[in-house]
Amino acid sequence: MATIYDVAARAGVSTATVSRWLAGQPVRAAAVIREAVEELGYSPSPMAQSLKSGRRGAIGVVVPDVTNPFFAAVVKGLEQASRGFGYHMLLANSDESSELEADILAELTPRVDGFILAPAHEQDLGPHALSEAGVPAVLLDREVSGGEAFDVVLVDNEGGARAAASHLVSLGHERIAMINGPTDTTPGRGRRAGFLAGLAEGDLALDPVYDMTGDFREESGRQITLQLLALPESPTAIFTANNLMTVGALKALRDMRVRVPDDISIIGFDDLSLGSLLQPPLTCIARPDVEQGALAMRLLLSRLTDGILDDGRHIVLNTSLLVRGSTRAPSAAHAPEIRPRLRARSGGATSE
Repeated sequence: MATIYDVAARAGVSTATVSRWLAGQPVRAAAVIREAVEELGYSPSPMAQSLKSGRRGAIGVVVPDVTNPFFAAVVKGLEQASRGFGYHMLLANSDESSELEADILAELTPRVDGFILAPAHEQDLGPHALSEAGVPAVLLDREVSGGEAFDVVLVDNEGGARAAASHLVSLGHERIAMINGPTDTTPGRGRRAGFLAGLAEGDLALDPVYDMTGDFREESGRQITLQLLALPESPTAIFTANNLMTVGALKALRDMRVRVPDDISIIGFDDLSLGSLLQPPLTCIARPDVEQGALAMRLLLSRLTDGILDDGRHIVLNTSLLVRGSTRAPSAAHAPEIRPRLRARSGGATSE
């Protein structure tokens, strides 16, 4: 492979002159150098280019759970929006841990030009450390306390959860359960507030026995649903606050042979990739996940390539209620019908 020394020798100039031309600086021998580069098929080393320009050509992407289909869709949007800009992505999983997130940020910072970050918790200090170090970062799906200076791309968590509650109330449900995520995260806090507001608009309150908190993971959705089914008076409807907990809840209902929606209605925040193909199809709060990722990337690129230096931009995308077959009006005979069947399926393990 041709080197910069070969180009300099062919053009009859110094390597320093070739280097200045490669960096886009005006030089007298520009035409001769260009001809030598084309004749030799010379391609500068990306590593050398990054050392000269300070540009690393990489963007760090840190998410709380890489197994969550929502973040997979987000990464698709990030990739689509970054095409043609010469950046590749370094994806890392914080596993919902602030400590691991801080370690990842410290490790990746010397290797990237900026970050797309979904913080594990709102009290995380990692994003502020990036700001102090002058590393651009766009927050996705979640905010951090005191993070007004950051660009952030969210969805209308409150509005979506309010629509979910209103839908269940409109069907005549009163015994409504919520499986929420941690309220020290933006989605957990917003979805809880919105769901309570939607119930209040229907003159209902969330019964403490139906007020459950998971960790946004599948197993917590499954375990909590089993707890709800074991109550002396199980709910007639369940709202799950993210897609993975919805999957867990559906597995629990299937294992206990609880009929959806005949025995219990279920509505989830986030559509599932096969949600319309389930039997019955899942009623859900959908959001533009790919668009959310693409928008976050465009905001970061505007700072990296266009030199945007204004204050943080706060963007909230709309959600939509998709009514399908997993919700319906509660059966008048719900309680007496479901309890004996649940007791039989669990070997008498339900409590009275």
